[in-house]
Amino acid sequence: MQKLLIIDDEVEICQLLDRFLTRKGFEVDTAYNGKDGLQKHRKNSYDLIITDFRLPDISGLDLLKQAKEIHPGIQVIIITGYSDIRMAVEVIKFGAYDYVTKPLYPEELLHLIEDAVKSEKTERERSQAREAKSEKHSAEDSKSTKAPKAQPRRGDDYLVGKSSKSRNIYKNLEIVSPTNMSVLITGETGTGKEYVAREIHRLSKRSNETFIALDCGALPKDIAGSEFFGHEKGAFTGASTTREGKFKLADGGTLFLDEIGNLTYEIQLKLLRVLQERKFSRIGGSKDFEVDVRIIAATNENLKSLVDEGHFREDLYYRLNEFHIALPPLRSRKEELDLFISKFLDDANAQLEKEIKGLSTDVYEKFEIYSWPGNLRELRNVIKRCVLLSQSDEVEIDTLPEEIVYGGEVSEENSKDSLRGAAHEAERERILEVLAETGNNKSKAARILNIDRKTLYNKLKNYNI
Repeated sequence: MQKLLIIDDEVEICQLLDRFLTRKGFEVDTAYNGKDGLQKHRKNSYDLIITDFRLPDISGLDLLKQAKEIHPGIQVIIITGYSDIRMAVEVIKFGAYDYVTKPLYPEELLHLIEDAVKSEKTERERSQAREAKSEKHSAEDSKSTKAPKAQPRRGDDYLVGKSSKSRNIYKNLEIVSPTNMSVLITGETGTGKEYVAREIHRLSKRSNETFIALDCGALPKDIAGSEFFGHEKGAFTGASTTREGKFKLADGGTLFLDEIGNLTYEIQLKLLRVLQERKFSRIGGSKDFEVDVRIIAATNENLKSLVDEGHFREDLYYRLNEFHIALPPLRSRKEELDLFISKFLDDANAQLEKEIKGLSTDVYEKFEIYSWPGNLRELRNVIKRCVLLSQSDEVEIDTLPEEIVYGGEVSEENSKDSLRGAAHEAERERILEVLAETGNNKSKAARILNIDRKTLYNKLKNYNI
């Protein structure tokens, strides 16, 4: 029988968890402050400690450190409120197994406890792994500062830049990856949100399991439920067979939900249930399926604004936003442009079986001036196009798209006097009119214009509105 120690100054929480976990077959001890908890830890052999982050006499970090000094292999789960998430994540660096946020959901906590007590890794092994990873990354960073040649951390997938901003993002990524926390990745279109999600999965304890990506922005509303949860045969017209949904397919692994803000309210409610209870049922079915899936969500919208407007559930927002990673646009990381150019040039050469050595001086200057509204995705596509069209061993200016050649200036084709320019100007004016009518409520404006929010945001960016 596994033995647990619960430390919390709220007597009701201790009693609730004691009764619940005892019924589940655990032997439970409780303490109401850090001093008593550590004293019991010295006298007994526990498989796991569950402690509140804020105790009356000691911080969660200090308790963790002292608990590890007494028994280095002890697993510790931190209980915390949302306001303490940043500090709670910090304790993971010092060996906490994971943390869970209030309000507590017993079944969710039980799942986390079972994972923790089954873990065969000792704290010493985990520390050695972190140190080895840190040394490897330090060596790679050192190389990347000596030459502009790209130094990807994982084959041709994830590239870590050389700026302090990029390194800080990767540091946070390394911290959160080993946990089971839900991660919300924000950033403009093309900033590499899915690459970050895949890197989190690669560095996680689920790296040998499935990673599934689902674009919620491209998901028709009438089949969204089936895509997420699957359906039973005969559940609706056309459902000729039973189908597994993405949650079932990703069981044990990671489910990446891109453009999460486009989900309907009904799907948001069902997604919240899965996150809270780790259970779901297929469309047209009544049987519950238990599932262990880590959620990583991404958006180029302001989810908090959607919450304030009533289009996104606040409780789901906080469930998804346990840890936030914000990706900067390419125009704010021009000092890393050479690294990304080198990386994408290598990729394009390999894909197109060419040997382009670099960019001409004129082309590089155009790249530095251009604002890159499509960010890294646009840069990658432009370089691939240039490599395809290049007739020499250098990318020349005649292979560039018009918008980059003119550096934001209006060409004759797109001037107001041209047919295309006039259409663009009319569209811009109509968008401004609807925004004025709706008090700048973008969700209402999108509905009036008969487009989705994602399309509207892209048009606002293109027209500098």
